[in-house]
Amino acid sequence: MKCRFCDTILKEKILDLGKSPPSNAYLKNESSFETEKYFPLKLFICEKCFLVQTEDHNLPDELFTADYAYFSGTSETFVKHAKIYVDEITKKLNLNKDSFVVEIASNDGYLLKNFINKKIPCLGIEPTKSTYEKSLELNIPTLNDFFGTKISDHINNSFQKADLVIGNNVYAHVPNINDFTNGIKKILNKNGTVTLEFPHLLNLVKNNLFDTVYHEHYSYLSLYTVIRIFNKHNLKIYNVEKISTHGGSLRIYGCHDDENIKINENINTILKEEEDNGLLNIKKYKNLQTVADKVKIEFLEFVNQLKKENKIIAAYGAAAKGNTLLNFCNVKNDIIDFVCDASEAKQNKFLPGSHIKILNPSFLYKKKVDYVLILPWNIKEEILNNFSSLKDRGVIFFTAINGIEMV
Repeated sequence: MKCRFCDTILKEKILDLGKSPPSNAYLKNESSFETEKYFPLKLFICEKCFLVQTEDHNLPDELFTADYAYFSGTSETFVKHAKIYVDEITKKLNLNKDSFVVEIASNDGYLLKNFINKKIPCLGIEPTKSTYEKSLELNIPTLNDFFGTKISDHINNSFQKADLVIGNNVYAHVPNINDFTNGIKKILNKNGTVTLEFPHLLNLVKNNLFDTVYHEHYSYLSLYTVIRIFNKHNLKIYNVEKISTHGGSLRIYGCHDDENIKINENINTILKEEEDNGLLNIKKYKNLQTVADKVKIEFLEFVNQLKKENKIIAAYGAAAKGNTLLNFCNVKNDIIDFVCDASEAKQNKFLPGSHIKILNPSFLYKKKVDYVLILPWNIKEEILNNFSSLKDRGVIFFTAINGIEMV
């Protein structure tokens, strides 16, 4: 396998999480258990550009299918995050009724609806049919396709150039990161801005967030590497901000490389932080496997002891990161009785690999539960707030990614 960005042959494997199904491949019924497909889940790092990436096994249309079940609009945290972003970027860029905004991977329209409310023209690009149809219900103009240079040509022929291109939590999801970045370059207006949000590799390494590794995440990004990807395609980053989503992310602001714009000092600060924490030293990554194995042992010892005590364990959040954790630890429905999730698209299906039934959140009240494992730890505050009455009743909530932690 060669590096997705610079074509260097990949030799350094830094994490092996065994075999698992794609993390968002929820199963509709028990009869599909036997035909479920498993793929190796491994991370490699490029010795030349330091892009961390999964081993190739899947094409995008195998992962982002018509019944893709991740709807951003079901999370209060992300809905609020999107509204704040739209309000801020509208002021920063002086966007108005004559502007044009394009969001790549617009999901169910949870973000673009804010531009619609401001009467700012916009266009969503969303490859999964389920979320695409949801955005149409909100009257958001949307193209049902994967983004790249091919569709950028169509956009240029049918619409005006974009004053703002948005890509939140999509840059890590593209197998051909060069084609994707070139597509952004082509649709961006002369004085336009692109903002991308992605989980910061620094936090994965520092905080051992191995559960954020799954097949749909092709790349794990540092500012160091993204600057090089942008430069290759005649784009430059002029500002970067740290944001709290997904355990710590970066929001970068980019433009054409010939744009006369002040470069924010934040960029050098974060680059130095990355270097100081060893992101440009392959040895630093070797600890990921050791920590993942330790978490696995501790998690299994804990839940097995609870089962010996006849405790009932449920989980909350049928999240991709949760599926990585459960499948790496080989925890199935004989350990965790059920999982609840607010997304109707996931309810009454089964988690991939572990085959745990996904139920409506109301079942946490209907069924006797002793412990609740929070799988999407990045929104644990939202979850704890919504189920505070269960805590008052004596139900114990916990997370497992950094060892067992009662919350």
